[in-house]
Amino acid sequence: MLPVKRFVDFVAQNTLFQPGTKVLVAVSGGMDSVLMAHLFKSAGYNFGIAHCNFMLRGDEANADQEFTRGLAAQLGVSFHTTSFDTKTYAADNKISIQMAARHLRYDWFNQLCQTTGYEAIALAHHQNDTIETILLNLTRGTGIAGLHGILPKNGNLVRPLLFLTRDEIQEVITAEGLAFVEDSSNASTKYARNKIRHQVVPLLKELNPSLEGTFENNLRNFRELEQLLEEKVESLRNEILVQQGDEIHFAIDAIKKLSPQRLLLFKLLQPFGFIDNVVDDLLTALDKHAGRVFESGTHILVVDRGMLIISLKKSSAAEQVLINEGAHFINYQHYKLTVLHDDSPLIVKDNPLAVSIDAEKLGYPLTLRGWQQGDFFYPLGMKTRQKLSDFFIHQKVPLHQKGAIPVLVNANGDIVWLGGYRPDERYKVDKNTKKVTIFELIKL
Repeated sequence: MLPVKRFVDFVAQNTLFQPGTKVLVAVSGGMDSVLMAHLFKSAGYNFGIAHCNFMLRGDEANADQEFTRGLAAQLGVSFHTTSFDTKTYAADNKISIQMAARHLRYDWFNQLCQTTGYEAIALAHHQNDTIETILLNLTRGTGIAGLHGILPKNGNLVRPLLFLTRDEIQEVITAEGLAFVEDSSNASTKYARNKIRHQVVPLLKELNPSLEGTFENNLRNFRELEQLLEEKVESLRNEILVQQGDEIHFAIDAIKKLSPQRLLLFKLLQPFGFIDNVVDDLLTALDKHAGRVFESGTHILVVDRGMLIISLKKSSAAEQVLINEGAHFINYQHYKLTVLHDDSPLIVKDNPLAVSIDAEKLGYPLTLRGWQQGDFFYPLGMKTRQKLSDFFIHQKVPLHQKGAIPVLVNANGDIVWLGGYRPDERYKVDKNTKKVTIFELIKL
């Protein structure tokens, strides 16, 4: 029997969407997404099916596309499909096949939502996907945010199968005799996630046969801890931050009483664009002479007599563009900057107009601007800083071209990337990276 009640209860408990919401259900043809489509039908929800053919598996991919078309006809719902020349897109943009498929898929889903009125996109992740994500994050290093796993809802993305394990899905599919197709690439251990799935998780289940249940309880605890932290920070913000005209004031004595000090101070300063390494420097400056100044992309922080004073930077909108968290496309002079987030440590190679950056080191809003006198960075591969003016000389950049080079600046004032030339050593993707942000400049 289909677990329809559990499905409907999970949707309601997590407020994934309202009963009348028009939902785009992403179906690959595999057993997970096929079951999700049948559950949407049995629950009486308003939905349509979307399928992407990435043209990577020849006849097998075409057969998946036709199978999914038939499934939509069987269920009596709208069917949307498209084919991508994924290999060409990846080659043209100097990115991996995996990243290209992700980019193409989500861009198309969002376009469908805009043109056909869908309000949510349903993805067929289940409990085992969450386990794999957490294990990957743990191997790369993570904070609390990396331990909450795959969220049931993230913007317009919803994951209504997170109440099921892979084994439960297999049991339902078998018991109901539901047809599905198998992607042959799922058996490969070429990718890190598949190694976790096929080699690590089975060993962990030998130690704990109830692994999925244990992780479900842990996830609940991690999410509640994260919520508790946010509530604590909001309470502190109301308690110790004081608005004085256009400035924000808060007492150094109050900062010294924070516990844990570094974490809470970082969370208090985060909305103003300051990132954690600025917090480290600030903590060492609290008992020193007044007048020390710290800058983010948007704000200035001054250590005054017994007080921290934060004010908005005065800047010319014509000379720079702010990039807020969640932005995907930014126009700057003769360029379009695309921003793509990925939870794999991907490295963009052989394309000077694209770069992979360790996402956890970024503070928002970022700034895209031209170079300024006194600018410096740590060119990739170097441990010492270099002025941009000297870098331009070494790279033999013509004088008239310098002002046209886009400079990507972090919220703390660090130069992250000299567009078209070199990223900063401090923001590179390394073995500790668990999530990347890929920036690509496209000349208009």
